[in-house]
Amino acid sequence: MILPIYAYGQPVLKKVAEDITADYPDLQQLIANMWETMYHAHGVGLAAPQIGLSIRLFVVDSVPMMEEGKEAEGIKRVFINAHKVEETGAPWSFEEGCLSIPDIRGDVDRPPVLRLRFLDEKFVEHEEVFTGLNARVIQHEYDHIDGVLFVERLKPLKKRLVQRRLESIRKGYADVEYRMKFYSVR
Repeated sequence: MILPIYAYGQPVLKKVAEDITADYPDLQQLIANMWETMYHAHGVGLAAPQIGLSIRLFVVDSVPMMEEGKEAEGIKRVFINAHKVEETGAPWSFEEGCLSIPDIRGDVDRPPVLRLRFLDEKFVEHEEVFTGLNARVIQHEYDHIDGVLFVERLKPLKKRLVQRRLESIRKGYADVEYRMKFYSVR
């Protein structure tokens, strides 16, 4: 089932998400719905806070981002209860966007190497090192479960330039081809 994506301004996007246990209700269906929602919106990652759940769960499929002929370097994974072990290397800049913040893109500096401890969808524990674009997509989604949005990582001038657009999104003005849930102030 395709779920609505929570838009900038929704309080759940600013919360630090909670770890879950293997008996989380309908977890496998939730994961399936997250994949379907992400693909429908043409994303490469989706975190549970983006669908209104403050839990440490995100899905990533970086294969579409890889250069032609290098698709095998991409990953398609489920990350549960992820926690960073370390990030290393000189930060590099890359243009990011977000399904919760449509039509805004900007360069974000992130370290190129990420060591992450997490559980997969079968609750098997992993500790792995991710690099390059895979690390970047994971770092972006990881930020979501820590209540951080990519626009907070933009350079100060760019942050000022996107403020009006962010306020418009918060008020419900976004032209997208997928369902969104906006914050309503009453």
